[in-house]
Amino acid sequence: MTRYSGDVLAAGWQKSHLTKSEDCVLEAGMVLEEAASGFCGAVVRWENGIVVLEDRHLKRRSFPIGPGFLLEGKPVALKIPPRVPSRLAGPSGAGVCAPPPGRTASGSVAGSAERAKVALPSRIYVEGRHDAELVEKVWGDDLRHEGVVVEYLGGVDDLPAIVADFAPAKGRRLGVLVDHLVAGSKESRIVDHVAAGSYGDYVFVTGHPYIDIWQAVKPARLGLKQWPQIPRSIEWKKGICQHLGWPAETQTDVAKAWQTILAQVRTWNDLERELLTQVEMLIDFVTQDHQARE
Repeated sequence: MTRYSGDVLAAGWQKSHLTKSEDCVLEAGMVLEEAASGFCGAVVRWENGIVVLEDRHLKRRSFPIGPGFLLEGKPVALKIPPRVPSRLAGPSGAGVCAPPPGRTASGSVAGSAERAKVALPSRIYVEGRHDAELVEKVWGDDLRHEGVVVEYLGGVDDLPAIVADFAPAKGRRLGVLVDHLVAGSKESRIVDHVAAGSYGDYVFVTGHPYIDIWQAVKPARLGLKQWPQIPRSIEWKKGICQHLGWPAETQTDVAKAWQTILAQVRTWNDLERELLTQVEMLIDFVTQDHQARE
């Protein structure tokens, strides 16, 4: 016997001491630890590559699905379980997926009725009335559980003044969801300026890439294979209404069209991944300095 077993320079020696992760299919209520941060909590939901854990203080955090977790002290790589169809027939032939019993529209475990809470000092601002209505419909229960107030942002031009007036700090964070945030735009330059400012550590501004929040709703909910391409010469929302055969002459017509679209959204599963991820990140950001309250 020698103190060495085999060739110490053989291929794979660098990782020979590491424990391999076992595949683990996600289950609601499964208690996991995220190895990098040490955050430990039960699985409350997962969607589009993100798993949400809730610890014993009812604090929630989101993590990418995959390796990097511990289950009963053993490293595991999370896997999404096979999808089981559970849709009911809806208008225009599209499926309607109501929240399962005991779940909110965002997929969280629904608790018992809660007393009204004093709002956290932190806030989320959402640009656009339709955007705010969609966030309220899907994440409203979660936000009320956390005590987070969502406020309306009329336009990103107002953002620097709002940040200066709000004066974000630890325990008083500001999250902002901007409409149609794309690189190189005026909006992106304003966001970059805010992020580089003196309050930058406690401000998180993100956005979605859609022309309008309507596009964050999966087109299948309206019986479409994809959202139609509207010529630049036509106002986008009116063009969508015309394509769908809806009245589009007045703002009242457009407002009714949005309410029709919004009515087709029952759960997070009716929304595109890009919006889901950004809203979850905002909620995580504005609540991370606060202990859960009774």
